[in-house]
Amino acid sequence: MGETVIFSQLSRKFIDESDDTPADAQQVIYYGLAIGHHLGVIDCLSAVLTCPWDDYLAWIATLEAGSEARRKMEGVPRYGEIVIDATHITMLASAFDAALAHQTAQQQAWSREMLAMLHAIHQENAIYLMVRRQRD
Repeated sequence: MGETVIFSQLSRKFIDESDDTPADAQQVIYYGLAIGHHLGVIDCLSAVLTCPWDDYLAWIATLEAGSEARRKMEGVPRYGEIVIDATHITMLASAFDAALAHQTAQQQAWSREMLAMLHAIHQENAIYLMVRRQRD
């Protein structure tokens, strides 16, 4: 039984506008959006990075022991999933950048991909990552 860690990135959002939704309910959805609530909005996530489980554990072990960044990434083994959003950019970017010097070539590739994903979040705050453990 194989295990992987999948990084999925918000690729788009859409409003659930199914034909069987009553008009009154649609008005509530649009009103909710107007006042800043995400009622009826569905996030579409696309897988952007996949790591084998043991390799993920070795990769995050290259982050500074006891650091906030390492604790964040250790949330995947602890809770099964984590969310990375704009509030995590600086902490994680600094940690993965610092770890590059003592990582394997594969880990460096993943770190560079992570840095690119963090940059995308920096460019558009609505983007976030969902990182999940998946058992086959």
